[in-house]
Amino acid sequence: MALHFVVTDAGASQPGDTVVLSGQEAHHAASVRRVRPGEEVTVGDGRGVWLTGTVEAAAPREVVVRVDSRREVPASTPRLVLVQALAKGDRDELAIQAATELGVDEIVPWQAARSVSRWDAQKAAKGVARWATIVREAAKQAHRAWLPDVTDPVTTRVLAERTATSQVLVLEPAASTALSEVDTDERDIVLVVGPEGGIAPEELESLAAAGAQPVRLGETVLRTSTAGPAALAVLNARLGRW
Repeated sequence: MALHFVVTDAGASQPGDTVVLSGQEAHHAASVRRVRPGEEVTVGDGRGVWLTGTVEAAAPREVVVRVDSRREVPASTPRLVLVQALAKGDRDELAIQAATELGVDEIVPWQAARSVSRWDAQKAAKGVARWATIVREAAKQAHRAWLPDVTDPVTTRVLAERTATSQVLVLEPAASTALSEVDTDERDIVLVVGPEGGIAPEELESLAAAGAQPVRLGETVLRTSTAGPAALAVLNARLGRW
């Protein structure tokens, strides 16, 4: 399979045009992945444009690709959203990396009551930027035409407001309904994953009162790093994407 790269301003490119990879993308292509002239690669803009082309020149600071063909990949519907509680260590980062590979469309950091990791304003900006980088690299590895959006962190109150327009499913081991039994509709599906200590009772009550539905995954308790990706796998099968 051809190597894939993302150039956000490549959306207007047509067959016969050239796309230039620069900066870190060029370094990654030429020095890490070692692309060479004559090699076929794919380039996307992260918003559905998918270009297939041939490398004409490859240097650590600039890689030139001649576009051979272009297609536009429609966005998936319904959109799958992962609300990932901040977690200690790299567990939340592992979650969003796997979720990106599994097709999530939006990732929302959640400052849950039991989150050990706490983001103040400065940490939030750096955290969102790091998550966006992780998502970008995972999307390239997975050859995705669409890059998932990474939003600013939300509170439980803001999260509850999403029930007005989305189907919000809260992953809770003690829930009576299995995720595989839930009927979906055309609205966005929002999966809420708590931190290591689980979602606090008052948060569960607040979300349920707003219209969110608690659901479980099997009979075991999954880590915060695996619950979201596991739920996405179930939904991919339910929606016929797998």
